[in-house]
This record gives sequence, structure tokens and C-alpha cells, in this order.
Amino acid sequence: MRDYEKIRSAIIRGGTSKGVFILENELPSDPKMRDRVILSIYGGTDKRQIDGLGGADALTSKLAIVSVSSRPDADIDYTFGQVGIGTGKIDYNSNCGNILSGVGPFAIDEGLVPLKEPYTIVRIYNTNTDCVIEAKVPVDSGKSLSTGDYMIDGVPGEGAKISLNFLDAYGSKTGKLFPTGKRKELLLTEAGEFEVSIIDVAAPVVFITAEQVGLKGTESPSDLSKDTLRKIENIRANVAKKLNFVSNINNATIVTPSSPKIILVSKAQTYSNLHGNKINKNLIHLTARAMSMQEMHKTFPVTGGLCTATASKLKGTVVYDCCENSTTDEVNIGHPSGTMDFLISLNDDGENVQLKKTAVARTARRLMEGYAYVPKELFWDEVKTER
Repeated sequence: MRDYEKIRSAIIRGGTSKGVFILENELPSDPKMRDRVILSIYGGTDKRQIDGLGGADALTSKLAIVSVSSRPDADIDYTFGQVGIGTGKIDYNSNCGNILSGVGPFAIDEGLVPLKEPYTIVRIYNTNTDCVIEAKVPVDSGKSLSTGDYMIDGVPGEGAKISLNFLDAYGSKTGKLFPTGKRKELLLTEAGEFEVSIIDVAAPVVFITAEQVGLKGTESPSDLSKDTLRKIENIRANVAKKLNFVSNINNATIVTPSSPKIILVSKAQTYSNLHGNKINKNLIHLTARAMSMQEMHKTFPVTGGLCTATASKLKGTVVYDCCENSTTDEVNIGHPSGTMDFLISLNDDGENVQLKKTAVARTARRLMEGYAYVPKELFWDEVKTER
């Protein structure tokens, strides 16, 4: 008699991230048992994740749970999980737009939605943020396309262009575009006083200029000292408490490590990316560095990017002050691996903001499909587990 259970799954690169995609009915319905199974799939509490499918990196320790939606405005339900590396925790407090870009192709190839060529529009309901996203996925011969001529920085080669349009993206987690009612404010923390903007579009984000934490804004992930990382996390933790995500700032790193996000912004600058290529300041509207699980993101998050691009068009915010404001809907952000383009259309009269479009394009590719093997004892109930 075998001592393991098999969980049907696929490993998919979505944007600049990679994760395990699992149909909801493959997992236990009990949340605690489900998370034990998922943690086992990723390698448990080992920081190397050597005994699982995780890649020992925040960008490759991601999860998508997918099912057919019962909502009239959606085809698919998608729950994102950021699987902690060595923590034994899974953070469900935010969405991941990069992993999201793989949900449409996954749903199509699993036969969860009706097909239409050459493009299938998949309406995806993200359970984490109560938001619906339309994914425009290229389709040919009954399957999603992964090959094409679209390139994104941070991923080698080209792929099929997948367009993501976030509908009613404001207030994704807090219910408000400006959760504190202010476009800019002073935040008093243990690390000092900082001028920040707290904005919620696709994800809640606290924005601060790189200069305020002693940075130029063109740094790479390895350039940040432990003291700087602690200061940035302290700022994020204080905002988490301000937004009532936690009652104590000391719990933020454990309870909600990925939400709110914190992004450092600065004016457009010329710099060399992680691959040694020159990023010309004339080709971007601003420079930004996002934090992911208490480290600098090697590229840029989709949801955080949508919020950044939107904030760049909102007068009176920290981001707007840094931005070479574009007269078009396109906003180009310089990040550690290159640049990222967003389409943002809005009306802002200083009092009310009307978001018309918040969109971005990504690529995705299925890398593997099969079964993840999980110890059978993880499916036992709590009484048996404690024997």
C-alpha cells in the first residue's frame, strides 16, 4: 500500500514568476489540511525547499488554486498563495499579477472555459482581492499559445502576448483608492518620519521616495544592507497596522508579509540593469524598486506596478512628484531587470477619481504537468496527526 497521495498539478511560468497551479478539487477542503499539503508540495519549512517544488526564491514559491466560478461575472475563480520559504506559512492576503497571467492559459488548456479563436477572453475572479480581471489569451487549434513575438524584461526570449485588464481595480483590499483619505502624509515610525502615499489599486501599496531611506533608486537587490531592509520593513509594518491588517507591527512580517506592498520611487534615471544592459532615462517615466517578501523584487510586480502607474497620474502623490508625466495612457517604469509598460486611463478632478482602464501585458508558459507526491499522513485528521 503506497504511503503517498498524488496531487495533479502543473508548473507554469507566469510573467516573471513561476508557480504550481492546482485545481481546487485536487486539494483537501479543510483549510489547515490543505495548507499542510501545499507546504509539503513546496518543500515544507526548509529554506532550500530541496524536498519540494519551490525554488527557494520568493518569485518561484508561488501558488495558484483554480476552479470554475459560480459568479455570473466570472468564468474562473483564482486564489493566489505566497508560500513562505522556511516559515511554514502561506500568505493569501494579496494577488500576484504575474501568476495571474498563467491562469487564463491554464483554464483554457484544462477545458474549464469555452474556446474562441484567435483570442479567448477569460474572466478571472481573484478571491484574494475581490476583483475581476479580463485575460485576453491567444488561442490556436484548441489550446492556448505560448509562442509569439512579445518580450518582457526579466524573461528570456519571446512569447504570446496575454493582455490583463483589471476591472474596478481601486480599493482591492481596503475598499478605497486612498485608504487613509490622504494623497500624501507623514508617517511616524521607529525608524523616523517619512512622507508616504498609501494607495490601493489592484493591491494596497505604500510609496516612499528612495532618497528617504538613503538610496539613489537605481540599486539592485544585492545593494541593500540589512539595516536598510529593516528600515523599509518597519515602514511597511507601520502601514500594515495603520490599515488594520495587523494589531501589532511586530506581527506584520509573519501575518501579512506581502500586503501592503512597499515600493521605492525616484525620478527617471539612466542605470544598468541586472544583466548589464543600459536603461536610458529618456525611455521611462520613473524609476522604481519594489519589495517582495522583505527583499527587493528582481523585476516588478504586476499588481504593484498597476498601482504605481496609476499613482503616477494622481496629482499630489509621492509617485506623481517623481514622474515625467506622460500625455498618453502609457506609463513605463524602470525596474532592476529592465522596464515594464502599463496602460492607465483615468479622470482626476482633485476630488474624485474615475479609473477607466488599468491594463498590462505579460507572457506565460506551461513548463510541466503531472503529479506532486505528498505523504499520505498529511491527509489524516488532527487527532490522528497528534498520535
